[in-house]
Amino acid sequence: MLAGIRTVDLRKVYTSPPPVAAGVGGFSFGGSKAKSKQPKPQITALDGVSLEIKAGEIFCLLGPNGAGKSTTVGILTTRVRPTSGQAFIGDHDVWLNQVVVKRLIGVVAQRPNLDFNLTAREILTFHGAYFGLSHHERSKRAEALLERFKLTDRADHMVRGFSGGMMQRLSIARAMMHDPQVLFLDEPSAGLDPQTRLLLWEIVREYNQTGKTILLTTHNMEEGDALCQRLAIIDHGRVIALGTPCELKASVPGGFLLRLRFGVHSPEFLERLQSLSGVREVRATDGVGADLYADRGGSLVPAVAQLASAAGVELHDVHISEPSLENLFLHHTGRSLRE
Repeated sequence: MLAGIRTVDLRKVYTSPPPVAAGVGGFSFGGSKAKSKQPKPQITALDGVSLEIKAGEIFCLLGPNGAGKSTTVGILTTRVRPTSGQAFIGDHDVWLNQVVVKRLIGVVAQRPNLDFNLTAREILTFHGAYFGLSHHERSKRAEALLERFKLTDRADHMVRGFSGGMMQRLSIARAMMHDPQVLFLDEPSAGLDPQTRLLLWEIVREYNQTGKTILLTTHNMEEGDALCQRLAIIDHGRVIALGTPCELKASVPGGFLLRLRFGVHSPEFLERLQSLSGVREVRATDGVGADLYADRGGSLVPAVAQLASAAGVELHDVHISEPSLENLFLHHTGRSLRE
């Protein structure tokens, strides 16, 4: 059975206990004072996230740390209860059918959570046993996964001696052990070397070609662009853009972004920049910076420099970037995806 993912107006508000009052525990020479109840602070992690992810799709949640990506995954994998809204894996409501949902999904957390007292082979076979696989079946699958993730030579070693990249590979192999219909990868390539990252991408594509649905979270623009068929850019718990990588990059005015730094500039000078041929949009970033969205990149620099010179404005720095998901995020939020 192929299974997709759906969320409907998901909201999650975290509350944390108030800080301990200063002076509590000291001596008091008067009557006891009634303790006033302070309202608990509220942190909105998700603010109405609705997504429809097709069965058999590689979908990406792209955003900076704290955007709400991991909370979304936590809800979909039964680890976080939403404040309101609904989440579905296939036709199953995640919170009404948790046991059924857990059999359909595989999860790789941001950080490896392996049992250091077991070998790599034992970790895989024990996981298969949890899902009712026969001894023969789990041994066969474990051997195949160890080979595919290039861990055969360390199969019978304790994982406490593994590198971070090896632990991450083993974590993904474990998540695939029961052949889930939906695979969740939360920041799967964080901290991996380029060679291991490319291996991971290759394996993800192979698994997807068998009809499996894959949802991964990342703040790596290259990963989202290269791996995902569609993606949602999320920030402050809201989806701010949704589509294929090509569609989203094409939605940036002009595509090219020129980040300029001046000695100082004025609104009048920015208006003159806006009048240059090929410039679609100009945004002041501070008293000395401006972002130009334009149809061209390097060929626009001489015109900018000439205009600055004529206006008596010093041009200190120019950074040009071609159409990218980073540009899209800057356009929508005014800040870098990695901030």
